[in-house]
Amino acid sequence: MLLESRSLWVAETNTYVIAADSGGPAVVIDAPPDPEGIGRLLADHDLFPVAVLLTHGHIDHMGGARSIAREREVAVYVHPDDDFLTLHPEQQLKMLFGIAPPGDFAPPERRLDLADGQELEIAGLALQVLHTPGHTPGHCCFFLAEEGILFSGDQLFAGSIGRTDLPGGDYDLLMDSMAGKVLPLGDDVIVHPGHGPATTLARERRLNPFLQV
Repeated sequence: MLLESRSLWVAETNTYVIAADSGGPAVVIDAPPDPEGIGRLLADHDLFPVAVLLTHGHIDHMGGARSIAREREVAVYVHPDDDFLTLHPEQQLKMLFGIAPPGDFAPPERRLDLADGQELEIAGLALQVLHTPGHTPGHCCFFLAEEGILFSGDQLFAGSIGRTDLPGGDYDLLMDSMAGKVLPLGDDVIVHPGHGPATTLARERRLNPFLQV
């Protein structure tokens, strides 16, 4: 399996492209407002996207989804509980910057709903959807069981967890999601988060201060 990533936009959001091999179809996981950067990442490995999966609706994870999806004629998958974010990216930008910066920040046109426990068979890959509300109501992680890889979005970071002080955030709910959906996956699982370096569940159990309670 091919897995490549690049940290993009001002928030340094990790965009991942995964594929069975180079030179073929790929899945994009999270799409910050830098479609050119995502395009270069795909081109570097001669890949073309067949789906865009969003861990959640924050602008730093979905702001480039419309451009990628429109150019390549693919669907964007996101949980409907984040519609209040996904459908209103300009409101998010105004909240962050006070004004809406120029650019195409409209919501993705072709959206498909994610659901907890859903099995996605895309580009020769099998991904399981884990609905992990807390950072946002519709936050989801994506698990590649055969490879033991979890794309954790803003649920779990190396040494930290996602913030819960933004609209729709809920710390207790995030920790319930952690206990019920993430930690049972096993120590050997490699975690690729929405920001920062990769880690493992074993390391986070041992060192992450939020998981010591």
